[in-house]
Amino acid sequence: MSERKRNLRGAWISTVINLDWPSKESSAITDETARVHAQKNELIRILNEAVSMRMNAVFFQVKPCSDAFYQSTLLPWSTYLTGTLGKDPGYDPLQFAIDEAHRRNLELHAWFNPYRISMNTTQSTIDALNNVPAGSPASVYKDHPDWVKTAANRFVLDPGMPEARAWVIQGVMEVAEKYDIDGVHFDDYFYYETDASTLDDDATFSLHGGGFSNKGDWRRNNTLLLITELSTKLRSTQPQIKFGISPAGVWRNKTNDPAGSDTSAGSPNYDNQYADTRLWVLNELIDYIAPQVYWPFTRQAARFGVITQWWADTVRGKNVHLYIGEALYKVGVPSTTEPE
Repeated sequence: MSERKRNLRGAWISTVINLDWPSKESSAITDETARVHAQKNELIRILNEAVSMRMNAVFFQVKPCSDAFYQSTLLPWSTYLTGTLGKDPGYDPLQFAIDEAHRRNLELHAWFNPYRISMNTTQSTIDALNNVPAGSPASVYKDHPDWVKTAANRFVLDPGMPEARAWVIQGVMEVAEKYDIDGVHFDDYFYYETDASTLDDDATFSLHGGGFSNKGDWRRNNTLLLITELSTKLRSTQPQIKFGISPAGVWRNKTNDPAGSDTSAGSPNYDNQYADTRLWVLNELIDYIAPQVYWPFTRQAARFGVITQWWADTVRGKNVHLYIGEALYKVGVPSTTEPE
């Protein structure tokens, strides 16, 4: 008897800056009963739309900025729920999302941003991070200032700190052990910096970089340690939970590595985010990879067909599923042949 294969058809539900859910309007509602009702209805509409589009999974962002969309002993409630970091929203959004998703035969993958603490470094953000309401877990910014750095004009955890990585894993396992999730999902933010706002981790490299003469190799190893250690914990204690990552589309350009894709992307994962995504597949550390291939066939620097074929070749023979991440918000936007 032949086995019928079941394709995954899913969508990301972003909560950071109230991008997809909940709406800023709902988070500003002062009456708790009315706010909870509005937010639940908003999420139900999103899930119903997913069903109407014949999807079978959602990737629900539960930790956008070292804050929580679930009852946590480590993280304060997300500011995107009520407008106030650490304020109890009056319900458990993740539990509600799981219940409603499963009621519709949708898998729910809990999506974590591992290292981001904030979206900016303004004084109001600093004040919020330092003054979480009583009864809530304190922010990691206040509890562990030695782990905190600035990059891309945001507060982030330093991935080179072993204690910070262990804390990230502890946070993921809290959800994996407490909630009936179908998957754990990471996005593409590991080492995330810009030319104007780089991560100053020279001191961390001096302290923890023994055995590495090249800081880039050390950074990639830090990311590898995070993925390896979390993979090991999930598979040993929660083997039913899938572990997947959605990196940016290009691992490396062929001009820099013969194993790379025939592209000329400006920010390959290996070189800019210090994430050896290909190695994770080769070592089968993850259950699926969902590269964000947001470019058309005509984009010379990174053509859709070239990249997707490269990924298909990379996963062939490996026990790792490949899902191509696409940008629905770009549908209808004119494509361009100019390099990016």
